[in-house]
Amino acid sequence: MTMVLSLVLAGVWSVMIAGAFSPSPISKIHRPGRSFTISPLEMESSVRGQQRRPKKTVQDRTQEETLSLIRDIVEAAVDAGPRAGPARTLQAYLAITRTISDFLPQVGRPTPETFSAPVALRKLFERLGATYIKLGQFVASSPTLFPKDYVVEFQKCLDQTEPLEWEVIKRVIEQEIGPITKTFASIDRKPLASASIAQVHAATLRTGEDVVIKVQKPRIDESLKADLSFLFVASRVLEFLQPDWERTSLSAIAGDIRSSMLEELDFEKEATNMEEFRRFLTEEGLLKQVTAPRVYREFTTRKVLTQERLRGVSLLDTESIAKITKDPEGTIITALNVWTTSVLKMPWFHADVHAGNLLVLEDGRVGFIDFGIVGRVSPKTFNAVNELSAALALGDYEGMALALCNMGATETDVDIPKFGRDIEAVMKKLATVQPDLTVSAYSEGTIASGLTFDEDEVTNVLLEIVDVTENNGLKLPREFGLLVKQSLYFDRYLKILAPELDVMADTRVSGMGGAAGAGPSVSTQKS
Repeated sequence: MTMVLSLVLAGVWSVMIAGAFSPSPISKIHRPGRSFTISPLEMESSVRGQQRRPKKTVQDRTQEETLSLIRDIVEAAVDAGPRAGPARTLQAYLAITRTISDFLPQVGRPTPETFSAPVALRKLFERLGATYIKLGQFVASSPTLFPKDYVVEFQKCLDQTEPLEWEVIKRVIEQEIGPITKTFASIDRKPLASASIAQVHAATLRTGEDVVIKVQKPRIDESLKADLSFLFVASRVLEFLQPDWERTSLSAIAGDIRSSMLEELDFEKEATNMEEFRRFLTEEGLLKQVTAPRVYREFTTRKVLTQERLRGVSLLDTESIAKITKDPEGTIITALNVWTTSVLKMPWFHADVHAGNLLVLEDGRVGFIDFGIVGRVSPKTFNAVNELSAALALGDYEGMALALCNMGATETDVDIPKFGRDIEAVMKKLATVQPDLTVSAYSEGTIASGLTFDEDEVTNVLLEIVDVTENNGLKLPREFGLLVKQSLYFDRYLKILAPELDVMADTRVSGMGGAAGAGPSVSTQKS
């Protein structure tokens, strides 16, 4: 049943990304007076030029290809372990039947929900648990790979679960780092948060420091390994039986997802990310303005992460920020400069800077938290991003179009002037989007107001950028989508905390395309 489910989901997966990685011969890009030759998105040599060969069928598979598939199947089965299959089969059966029933007439509900493939798939993913919730979040964050309807719908794929009982969490902690009483003076049994993979609790060490403990839920590793291995194998089988699907890089994407998700199970890697970011802040002399949680290595394992607790407020909480600092504009400039400088100088960047992961601390510093999701930029994309930023600073929309062409893959000639005009239209629309004023009344009679933004707007702007590039014959790498989404988050924060700021002209703003160049420039905080 689990294998059948994986085959079905892999089939849906292939439909969703069909065409996203079509073969891309080297093409000419035309700009008045000049002609540019660009290289395609890096792909396997077997994909390039396949239009020039006869269509391949399963009968053309070699003995070596067959043995390779068998090895992958055996390795996946071993990696999944013997216990995961039966449990996941039952969960899959229940998830599928519940999802189907949502769209069928029921007693007391004569009118069923109108069927929508993206909605049905999102509900199924949520009911299948951790692996598919993470997979749904991957879809939501990859508008360069998936159709707009799926990207928008999967924004609703929430990673929130009922917390496990304290005794279960306590058992994991003690199995990993020993008796709680030897390490912690106290632990709050009520979790701060509970997600599909882990649960987070506040605690105090015996030495007096306030910390946060991130605890991996029992046997979640078995479940993820089973699901991801079956999904990878299903993708390999589908490509083996239908060689024409190889052009979608289906199994390659599934393999990348498997690797990245399994990395999230190793909390020591997240701890390393935090330590590297803190080292970057130290080397750049930024620790007095920005920080990240300190990791307590002696109390950290692959399944338990103990880190400093940072106390602060969200970047959207304008009233609380005003009580902390007299210069909220300087605060957001500092956050933006540090993030852009990290993109330029570090081998990876924080790829999840939503408002919950950027805090204004009680001492006025900016705190970056949650380093479970990071992005890595290839040299090709990095160079193109720098070209794009420079063109943006100059208001050169044709230059921006050319930079995007240098980054992506194209099958046809690209009309640079038209592409530039399309980009200009999107940028002007972006400039008109304003934050919303929210007013909340509380039971004790107090009223609070604040500026906020609809996170869907960030996604919609990103989708418009993707639409413009695709309409002009380009496919952009996923890493660029991640970069742009984080940039759009900062654009919203700037509109809330620094509405009068001219990012391109203000010398306090540095980084990619900023007026001050590429060095770290941190605004002086006024507390």
